[in-house]
Amino acid sequence: MPLYNRLKEHRARLGVNQQEMGALVGVSRQTISQIERGDYSPSVTLALKIAGVCGAAVEDIFSYQED
Repeated sequence: MPLYNRLKEHRARLGVNQQEMGALVGVSRQTISQIERGDYSPSVTLALKIAGVCGAAVEDIFSYQED
């Protein structure tokens, strides 16, 4: 399932590292790293939390594209 994301860009804009982003949304640094690499698709709840912290719409961070 090709879920693409721009989390790294949004996180950089906020000036926070993976550890800090994880703490802000209640997950580990490893989870943030896996999301950014595309190895893990977040739950809807986590995607909404990430979007809220970034001050962006979920669609601005995550996008789904079929092959």
